[in-house]
Amino acid sequence: MLLARLQGSHKTNPMNAPLKLGQSILRREDRRFLTGRGRYTDDTAPSNALAVLFVRSPHAHARLIGIDRNAALASPGVAAIYTADDLLADKLGHLPAISEIKDEAGNRHREPAHLAMPVGKVRHVGDIVAMIVAETLDQARDAAEALDIEYEALPAVVTAAQALASGAPLVHDDVPGNLMCRWGKGDAAATDAAFAKAAHVTSLAIRSPRQIVHYMETRAAWSAYDPSDDVVTVTFASQGVQVPHRLMCERVLNIPKEKLRLITEDVGGGFGPKFPIYAESTLIAWATRKLGRGLRWTSDRAELSLSDSHARDLLASAELALDAAGRFLGLRVKAQANFGAYVSMVAPTIPTTGLAKVISGLYRIPAIRIDFDCAFTNTVPVDAIRGAGKPEALFLLERLVDIAAHETGRTPVELRRLNLLKADEMPYATASGYTYDAADCVRLFETALKAADEPGFAKRRATSDAAGKLRGLGFSCHLHGTGGVADEHVVVEVEPDRLVARLGTQSQGQGHETVFAQILAESLGVPVERIEIRQGDTRSIPHGGGTGGSSSTIISGTTLRRAADVVIERGRSLAAERLETAAADIAYRDGAFEIVGTDRRIGLFELAAKRPFSGDALFGDKIESFPTGVMVCEVEVDRETGGVRIDRLIAVADCGIVVNPVLLAGQMHGGIVHGLGNALMEDAIYDEATGQLLSGTLMDYALPRADDVPELRVETIVTPSPNNFLGLKGVGELPTNGAPAAIANAVLDALRPLGVRHLDMPITAHKVWQALNDPN
Repeated sequence: MLLARLQGSHKTNPMNAPLKLGQSILRREDRRFLTGRGRYTDDTAPSNALAVLFVRSPHAHARLIGIDRNAALASPGVAAIYTADDLLADKLGHLPAISEIKDEAGNRHREPAHLAMPVGKVRHVGDIVAMIVAETLDQARDAAEALDIEYEALPAVVTAAQALASGAPLVHDDVPGNLMCRWGKGDAAATDAAFAKAAHVTSLAIRSPRQIVHYMETRAAWSAYDPSDDVVTVTFASQGVQVPHRLMCERVLNIPKEKLRLITEDVGGGFGPKFPIYAESTLIAWATRKLGRGLRWTSDRAELSLSDSHARDLLASAELALDAAGRFLGLRVKAQANFGAYVSMVAPTIPTTGLAKVISGLYRIPAIRIDFDCAFTNTVPVDAIRGAGKPEALFLLERLVDIAAHETGRTPVELRRLNLLKADEMPYATASGYTYDAADCVRLFETALKAADEPGFAKRRATSDAAGKLRGLGFSCHLHGTGGVADEHVVVEVEPDRLVARLGTQSQGQGHETVFAQILAESLGVPVERIEIRQGDTRSIPHGGGTGGSSSTIISGTTLRRAADVVIERGRSLAAERLETAAADIAYRDGAFEIVGTDRRIGLFELAAKRPFSGDALFGDKIESFPTGVMVCEVEVDRETGGVRIDRLIAVADCGIVVNPVLLAGQMHGGIVHGLGNALMEDAIYDEATGQLLSGTLMDYALPRADDVPELRVETIVTPSPNNFLGLKGVGELPTNGAPAAIANAVLDALRPLGVRHLDMPITAHKVWQALNDPN
């Protein structure tokens, strides 16, 4: 039903018909995925590779007194056991961050050393203390039992508030007060002046829960060693090989780039946490050369929770100033961000600039001030997860707007209408320092209200009330600021029977093989079936920034089009030679070069039969865009149990020019469900006394299931971005940014008549039941 609505007039493309952007074609990669022929990392590992087991700290905070390896080394099948002492002996570097924030005096965030295995003390449950290499995994597990590790347990801090409290135990001895950075943005004086003239101020404090991404494919890696060239090859699950390749070679292993090859084939979900450089794949690359043997490792589900980056752990309070007419005057945000034990690769900018990019929402807010305290704690480090700082920011803003509406005697619809930005205000410079490229917020909002039958809600609420249920209506006006690493160099090779495009982004299920082939097919007028998309190999694709920030189509799509233009120009010269005419007389049309005004022509592939050729291009546009959306959600709440059932959810999105509606449908569907989990069930809970993760398995950490998901209705409008010549915007994170606020507002609308003002995510049945029985 979802796909049918989205396609509308977009009929699926007949085989070999010329393609245009905006047509729906089914994903080309799905045939191999659905028939079990996907090439995921663990599936491709050679059986003779040595097994790797990482021994992890059971303590959240402890000194490492000593590690006795003797008995473990004597265990059957053990090839090697490595500890931090071996890293120091080989002078390995630490796992670095590639983004940064600075305080207002210009001081960079504190970034203490983060070796792949810590020296001296462990800082979270799951910190790696030893690497065991054996013939089999069971033998490695037996050796781990024989490993004698002596710890001296230390007090732990789990929350940002604990870490920043006076006299708190230090996670890093060289970071006073556990303060990674004090970061601020926005004009404080202008914001204070806005609040001074406000007729009303609405305030709200929230805690956004910590999340773990349980993708279908856990992280995995295997390696091979070529002694003739002294080259280590590591195949691993990632969101792009080039960035970790550069960091591993230049910053950690200190080896020439040609001595390490990284490969990523199919990836079963990424969502952010497969983007950073990790200890495990780096250690495997290092140990492979030391042993001269191939290694293999696959994370189990519980290990994932202790090793893959978490996200969203934020405490924030905000105030919204309004004038007597209800117009927004200013916004203040004060927040504490929990960064975990170390600075992960792009973590510095996730809660900070991630929040700042979208905290103005789709509204006209003339003055904004943001202040962050960023803290180290004895927890798994945080980094990007789908949305990357924006779902929690928009949850805060959209809850504020709903509360402000009720406090000032307006409806949430009325207050939003009054403050929405208009199309003629674009591009719009926000008070938080970012510029929205193009949007029609009013049209988005009105389209969503009509699709949701907002006038009919009162009747539906009465029907629910008669059945003993509470019904609520919630809205979310949201957006995303695309980002990522725009280091792209696309090469399109023309062979006698096909086109081969090599590019530097990396699919983790988004459908890159389809959407990029579609762009190239339209550009060159060739059948999509004759196009091959290749990603994920540092040997054949030396440049690339990987996939993150909802920007792959912007980065690789526009560069593919430019490379196609180069193919045509180079091919024109070759065709002129073959057709014995001047290049100026050659035109390119429908996959062939022809002499203008004649019937003499030569096809692209026919031309390449004698002399294959290629075209290449570098990324040449802006990576920034601001896709926008409005969601309308209706829920029913069971008075007896507190259970929440999402009855309907309508999403209207503006993602610029749409390349493939059916792929957009998949991204919207998946993003909404991700946000649903954030809103209603997902929470990585630590024991605040011991630092133990209490929700480290799927027995304890709840994820959405099919029966949690309603029928989803998605519509689109189009305002092309002026920041790239194809008018593209991102989509992957947009629905995840909007769904938590829309769902939460719907639940709180249902509970408001009973005196419930606010509940933090996840809004579980237990929380709702407690609120229903004790609304104060």
